Amino acid sequence: MDAAGSPAPALTGGDSSGRSTRETSGRLSREQIYVLVSAASMNLGCMMAYSILGPFFPKEAEKKGASNTMIGMIFGCYALFELLASLVFGKYLVQIGAKFMFIAGMFISGGVTILFGVLDQLPEGPTFIVMCFLVRIVDAIGFGAAITASSSILAKAFPNNVATVLGSLEVFSGLGLIAGPPLGGFLYQSFGYEVPFILLGCIVLLMIPLNLCILPSYESDPGEHSFWKLVTLPKVGLIAFVIISLSSCFGFLDPILSLFVLEKFSLPAGYVGLVFLGLALSYTISSPLFGLLSDRMPNLRKWFLVFGNLITAACYMLLGPVPILHIKSQLWLLVLVLVVNGFSAGMSIIPTFPEMLSCAYENGFEEGISTLGLISGLVSAMWSVGAFMGPVLGGFLYEKIGFEWAAAIQGLWALISGLVMGLFYLWEHSKTRRRSKAQNLIGTEEEQTALLPNET
Repeated sequence: MDAAGSPAPALTGGDSSGRSTRETSGRLSREQIYVLVSAASMNLGCMMAYSILGPFFPKEAEKKGASNTMIGMIFGCYALFELLASLVFGKYLVQIGAKFMFIAGMFISGGVTILFGVLDQLPEGPTFIVMCFLVRIVDAIGFGAAITASSSILAKAFPNNVATVLGSLEVFSGLGLIAGPPLGGFLYQSFGYEVPFILLGCIVLLMIPLNLCILPSYESDPGEHSFWKLVTLPKVGLIAFVIISLSSCFGFLDPILSLFVLEKFSLPAGYVGLVFLGLALSYTISSPLFGLLSDRMPNLRKWFLVFGNLITAACYMLLGPVPILHIKSQLWLLVLVLVVNGFSAGMSIIPTFPEMLSCAYENGFEEGISTLGLISGLVSAMWSVGAFMGPVLGGFLYEKIGFEWAAAIQGLWALISGLVMGLFYLWEHSKTRRRSKAQNLIGTEEEQTALLPNET
């Protein structure tokens, strides 16, 4: 990855005085390499631990007496409490300390992943369901702390290449999503319910000593601005809506895609994880590319946001496919649609952070770790809103109207967000043109006024 890049918008970080004086050089510094290693290890370990549930947990939960709606809520509660945690941790990132928040979040996430592996020993019914909720909630708080701190540290260490770095690190998130489901399915088939969680939890915990040694500490003064002022900026609010819609599309698949594949195509649990592979692999490949393009050519971000959402909407119409299209559901078509969806997700997700950050700086937010914490917390929180709504709505609709129509309804979210974002950019463009014409007119009148005395 090239840390130098071309000059991007003023996405500079901040030290204790609120402004960075370090210029980005053509080579990575030791501090930058350490930050990349820390963030990559967190992304890989936590996403593997998060994604192993997909292939087998819904069936296990059904055996324990949980309905599809309840399974969706178990998946969704993770996102709800990550939302709350991200808002709190983003606000108080400076006071808590980014490094401590990062390490503590990984410790909590790894520990409760191991605890999740012993839940099958509990009796079926309310006891099992309540403990699933409690463990997922604590895990969400830990992950919310780690991801909020990680995004802020990355933006601080790479102030001029935010999208490139975040996009490149999505490779490790994608690898976690790729490895998690098939590995979880294989371990579940070979060794039972407990082993996948215990193994992945231990991997996360083993990464903590490495990060304690190499992750740098950043200090800054608390900022004056609040989440409320940030989210009431029109552009930031609309991008937040885009994040919610895209996240809900991902979350929608978690509790019900495996059930649909098992029912429709009669695949064993070990192969169900491979179906998830198409989405995760294409997202992993596309994210660095769209991150690099977003930093090198910032004007492309608006097109990525709009067309990425529209393509995602089309994918969800074809995922079932929706019955009005009269297309027969086939496994190869499902995998192909998931692959395309991975590319469209990378196109629309990666530009959101730098777009929000540049908008905040343009509207007077100070350049420093405090603002980075607000942006990181808001992005994580909005992602969590969608990740809560997606599984809950997906589980409910799957029970009531089936997967085909449920996926089509889910796709409407992406369609609406893409259209709204496109209309906003058109309005912003026309506003800029009107302002430019007005300034040219004023300048012409001033020149004419200056020349009149000479003419007389």
